[in-house]
Amino acid sequence: MKDILVLYYSHRGSVRALAEQIARGIDSVPGTQPRLRTVPKVSAVCEATEACIPPQGAPYVELADLEECAGLALGSPTRFGNMAAPMKYFWDGTIAPWQNGTLEGKPATVFTSSGSLHGGNESTLLTMMLPLLHHGMVLMGLPHTWHELSSTKAGGTPYGASHVAGDQGNPLLSAEESRLAFLQGQRLAQMVLKLSA
Repeated sequence: MKDILVLYYSHRGSVRALAEQIARGIDSVPGTQPRLRTVPKVSAVCEATEACIPPQGAPYVELADLEECAGLALGSPTRFGNMAAPMKYFWDGTIAPWQNGTLEGKPATVFTSSGSLHGGNESTLLTMMLPLLHHGMVLMGLPHTWHELSSTKAGGTPYGASHVAGDQGNPLLSAEESRLAFLQGQRLAQMVLKLSA
């Protein structure tokens, strides 16, 4: 059984909803299973710490999760066209796995959510790819042959699944957003099996 890491940070639940759909897509492919993980918040107060176990949702990621995964789906909310600080903080601490080539050759994909249609979804997805490229991962997006990509009135890009949460941060995914995330997870799982064959 191939474990595929679905690593995300979610502030209001939108990215978590996408992560859960991606995990469902992974789970639909025999021989693969999702491993949902998150990262703790980053505090502006140096003395503040998060509990070792989150009060709800996925467990916090550990570097061992990177070693043990056969592929990675990475998700973060959009913060001015970039990934959120907690996710960036995690990747800034992955020097040892980078030096060891832990993620080299493993397939990866990215996903995001923003508050508006032009809230920086595509630039966030592109900037999330940068550390993965440095780690030597094989990146994949969403093909235009998926009709949901061209029919969506909300989130969805060729760079990865996305969600438009609106001003109130609504985590409820549209039918197209949900389907694209599911298909993205499914495609990642299929790629993991192809590359490991």
